[in-house]
Amino acid sequence: MVLRWVRRCRQSLTSFGSGPAATERGGQFLKQSKKHTKHRIVLPRLGDPDTVSEKYRNNRIRTTKYTLLNFIPKNLFEQFHRTANMYFLFIVVLNWIPVVEAFKKEITMLPLTLVLTVIAIKDGIEDYTKYKLDKQINNLITQVYSRKDKAYVEKFWKDVQVGNIIRLSCNEEIPADMVLIHSTDVNGICHIETSSLDGETNLKQRKVVKGYLEQDSEINPEDFTGRIECEPPNNDLNCFRGFLEHADNERVGLSKDNLLLRGCTIRNTEAVVGIVVYAGHETKAMLNTAASRYKRSKLEKKLNRDIMWCVVILIVMCCISAVGHGLWLSGEPSLPIYEIPDSNGKRMDPVLGGFYRFWSTIILLQVLIPISLYASIEFVKLGQIYFIQNDLDLYHEKTDTRIQCGSLTIAEDLGQIEYIFSDKTGTLTENKMVFRRCSIAGQEYGHEENAKRLETYQDLDSDDEEIALFQRSSYRFLSRHRLSSMRVGSIHRTSKSMHRQSLHRRSLHRPSMLYPSFTEGGGSAVNVAPSRMFSVAFSSPIETDVVPDMRLVQKFSRVSHGSYTHSRVDMPISEIVFISEFFIALTICNTVVVSAPDQLSPKKQWPSVPKVPIKPLEDIKSIFQKFTTRKVTPLHSQRTPSAGSSKTFLERLSDLAIRLPSFGSASSSQTSNVPIEPIVSDHGMNYLNLPQETEGRLPFEPPEPTELSYEAESPDEAALVYAARAYKCTLQSRTPDQVTIDVDYLGTLNFKLLRILPFDSVRKRMSVVVKHPLTGQIVVYTKGADSVIMDLLQMEPTGNIPLDKQRKRIKDRTQRHLDEYANAGLRTLCIASKVMSKEEYEDWLEGHLLAEESIENREEMILESFIKLETQLTLLGATGIEDRLQEGVPETIEKLRRAGINIWMLTGDKQETAINIGYACKLLDPTDTIFILQAENKFSAALVIEGTTLAFALHENLQSRFVQLTRAVRAVVCCRATPLQKSQVVKVVRKELKVMTLAIGDGANDVSMIQVANVGIGIAGQEGMQAVLVSDFAITQFSHLKKLLFVHGHWCYTRLANMILYFFYKNLVYVNLLFWYQFFCGFSGTPMTDYWSLILFNLLYTSVPPIIYGVLDQDVPAEVLLYRPELYKSGQKDQPYVASAFWINMIDGFYQSIVCFLIPYFTYRDTDIGIYSFGSPINTSIFFVIVLHLMIESNSLAWIHTAVIAGSFFAYFTISMAFGATCVLCNPPANPYWVLQNHMSGSLYYLICIITPTVALFPRFMFRVLQRSVFPTPLISAKFFEGRILTQQRSQLGRKSLI
Repeated sequence: MVLRWVRRCRQSLTSFGSGPAATERGGQFLKQSKKHTKHRIVLPRLGDPDTVSEKYRNNRIRTTKYTLLNFIPKNLFEQFHRTANMYFLFIVVLNWIPVVEAFKKEITMLPLTLVLTVIAIKDGIEDYTKYKLDKQINNLITQVYSRKDKAYVEKFWKDVQVGNIIRLSCNEEIPADMVLIHSTDVNGICHIETSSLDGETNLKQRKVVKGYLEQDSEINPEDFTGRIECEPPNNDLNCFRGFLEHADNERVGLSKDNLLLRGCTIRNTEAVVGIVVYAGHETKAMLNTAASRYKRSKLEKKLNRDIMWCVVILIVMCCISAVGHGLWLSGEPSLPIYEIPDSNGKRMDPVLGGFYRFWSTIILLQVLIPISLYASIEFVKLGQIYFIQNDLDLYHEKTDTRIQCGSLTIAEDLGQIEYIFSDKTGTLTENKMVFRRCSIAGQEYGHEENAKRLETYQDLDSDDEEIALFQRSSYRFLSRHRLSSMRVGSIHRTSKSMHRQSLHRRSLHRPSMLYPSFTEGGGSAVNVAPSRMFSVAFSSPIETDVVPDMRLVQKFSRVSHGSYTHSRVDMPISEIVFISEFFIALTICNTVVVSAPDQLSPKKQWPSVPKVPIKPLEDIKSIFQKFTTRKVTPLHSQRTPSAGSSKTFLERLSDLAIRLPSFGSASSSQTSNVPIEPIVSDHGMNYLNLPQETEGRLPFEPPEPTELSYEAESPDEAALVYAARAYKCTLQSRTPDQVTIDVDYLGTLNFKLLRILPFDSVRKRMSVVVKHPLTGQIVVYTKGADSVIMDLLQMEPTGNIPLDKQRKRIKDRTQRHLDEYANAGLRTLCIASKVMSKEEYEDWLEGHLLAEESIENREEMILESFIKLETQLTLLGATGIEDRLQEGVPETIEKLRRAGINIWMLTGDKQETAINIGYACKLLDPTDTIFILQAENKFSAALVIEGTTLAFALHENLQSRFVQLTRAVRAVVCCRATPLQKSQVVKVVRKELKVMTLAIGDGANDVSMIQVANVGIGIAGQEGMQAVLVSDFAITQFSHLKKLLFVHGHWCYTRLANMILYFFYKNLVYVNLLFWYQFFCGFSGTPMTDYWSLILFNLLYTSVPPIIYGVLDQDVPAEVLLYRPELYKSGQKDQPYVASAFWINMIDGFYQSIVCFLIPYFTYRDTDIGIYSFGSPINTSIFFVIVLHLMIESNSLAWIHTAVIAGSFFAYFTISMAFGATCVLCNPPANPYWVLQNHMSGSLYYLICIITPTVALFPRFMFRVLQRSVFPTPLISAKFFEGRILTQQRSQLGRKSLI
């Protein structure tokens, strides 16, 4: 039915050409298509008017918000969307009403004007920076074809239009999304670097559209007559749907493999030509450009709640003032002298007067709502982020990467995490896939020698590059020596095909590497090997150097062309063919890009390495006898000896004592059980000895300057290709139509590549369809998760009893081996194949091409086509790949548990692998009782949950029960989980338990989980930067979580919580002074301090100390927080910012304000002191109280704290005396002239300023003393024991250094 629908769509669409006629037809089609489809029609635009393409946006981009004309109105509009600014505006407007005016109109406008101006300047600078960057990008130059000039002409990027044909050269950036129609590569391939989009440094291949591949010369844009129909612009980087219709009405499907994305860079290709389909803001790169996500922290939500309480307190105060003023007016028998009568000469009604006084009191006490707190919080968070980013403990030296902070709003949430959801691969593990074991045709190969190699790598010092290089060379020597010696007595082959691999492989992590070359006299010289311009992912020595299993080598060496010739379809397949097909599948069933180092700099020619004369075999054996210890003994001198040194190079190598696999009993014992006849040479030498024709020389050649490099999209693919290469089944080249491999026992094989079925998370497998060069048959090679491959095998009885028994035996044994691999913590993959007849393939291809040409429901149709092909498979074998834990992961998880954090591991691996890794990283304890929730019994208690069962558990009716069940277990492991299920788990836990969650991962499959969690952390690993780009924080090691949470998280939350509480206290205590004075002035709304002092008190005098306090205060040192993770629980319980702490501060503020008002009041009662003279000692006393209160609350006082506090005192007295002396603050009829100077000339002022703060702060001081001595919290106790803990740690470090 689907295919019939596609055919009808094809018949209903018309064809188009190019040029003016085509443009006219395109316009007619466009009118018709508006009624039926929303697809984009692209015709070649060669400079002529084009009614089709003109309606699309050009390539000009603008990321700025404002223009010169709309900057002021638009910026003000945006700023007044903030509640704080609306509150300020309300106060300003209210003060302009004469009957409720409390201050001078200009003074009330000052705070709002200042805030708006500062923010507008900041926004203007940011927008101007974006404008300059936009201008620079828009004015870049590219080559666009012009029909008028009959050539490619230079145009600015901003002038590029949809339909333009563009020519790009190597290393040139792509200006718009283009469909590739020509490449100078003979295979129609274009390599692009996509690091600007997804952070992946490995090159991607793009293909020329079919129909333009078979061209002898560069395409002439005048001859391009195709019409492109594709989907509307969207932000999906991994999908492109459409088709190109040729002049003969033939349609070719378009996919992401034909699309060059804006922002990518052309690599390794001389020139390409493409036609623009999306330009400017419609390109996928620009559609993916979004502003950073805004997350509200938990503390900010509580802050809003307490601000509402402040609003309630303000309203209560205003109501008291209104009622008091009304009663005051009612109690006056005549018109008060300060009261202005109305127009009729009558006094104001008391009720109306109280109503007016309510609003004027709001103006007077406006500071009670701490609007400036929001600005202070932003400054504090910037300071906290600065110290996080510059923490050396969070810096990774190997990758030269420090922590990245993508969000500036939720740093304090790091101190309140209760649940951590972690990916496994690349997060808990290194994501360095190491080939460990394999099973072929039901026979298991343990690769014990390779396991010993890995143990030696673990003992190596990673910083010792020269020793590491020698070790890699030694292992390669061993593996190649064994492989070469296996050919004794076999068919002679050309030496060139036998010796393709080299002794040394160039380091891809250093700009250069020294290679020793040997001389006849035993001396050494040094040659500089070429290096890649950038590091290739998944290419570390531990991943690439594989020591083969000798039993498997023996069997593989027997394969020949005759092995395939004698193989019959109706008979069981021979083990030799199984082995050959297994390694062929490992080599070609992937998307690995093959490149050589000199491709990146073709003009540069590297000198070849001279051939190496080699010592006799006995000398080499004597060297290997000295390789007995694991540890590497450092050389006493790193200098290169001269050629005339008396000590030979081989003797100098023996100074390096490295444990290598021996030639003796271990290997021979393994081969004794192999059901293959021993291979013996004509001279009676066993397989460990060299053949006669190579006696005295090693069976390999020195490295060639064009050694191949593999660039894989995943570490699994790279590990399998390198494993196959260790068995001399080498991937040589890959083109869109052909894969070339070199099998040492079969020669060079060219596989015609018919189709690639890429991996996806639904199928959990990938396949390639090729034409086998030995049999001429069409073969499908498939690799994927064992959970899906096992269900796709051909197990139905065929009537051929031997064949059916073989299939069943292989499946049962392979399944047993897979379980063993999983129990050992290895990642498992199954390898299978399928032979198709030509008729079967053509029937499938017809339906698949129709699916590719469709635009609507394309993914569903292609998926259905893939599933149809990947059935009735023959199991070849399975692989076990090790992904080792990162350094420090078990210790980190143990400390996270001690901190009260629940840890869930969400992984796509199978159940046994996930459980094994859980034990290894101490997520699971040996004493734990493991309950496994499986689909057969979804209501049982569970700790380990498979993906199929997780779908049931996440159902709406079971979510609550599932979450409550998980609270009763120590840890949860979700295996075989899809990316969507990962995000659903995080979302359900957040919703049901109301807890703070953190999600951490390194790959694209973790993006949704990271975005859903309260805090998302990305690991900057080997799988690109997708997780990093969407994360709130990005780190390089899982172990960095310790300091990020325990230290920075605790400090950020504690500092910010204490600063917020201090702000509430500070504003309340100062506003209360004005409120208490209203009881003595008839609630008239008159302050006892001049207006400027009121503004400067919060704006200048007391603004900086709490910010420094919020950035630098340390309640407990970092060493103690790391030593005692239990201290982290205080943040989980919100202890620094509980409701009781808020109200204690409010009560204390009321008490201190009463003391600061009443002591001066009783001192000056019944005197003729003026209003400002009365307010001056009150203002000074409260200033002392507020600053000294902060010092009492501070947990650490450094020189910067002292300097800031001293600066505040200096600013207060200097500015107040200067303004009082110049009468700048004079607002008639009030006159604060020389008030402070007169007070400071007498002793009473100083006595008030000493007694008042002492009495006001005494309860707070005693409370802290008793709390720290009699009722200490765990944090206070930890601080008291700080000295003992630090001394103990230093002694432990001293003992370790001695060891």
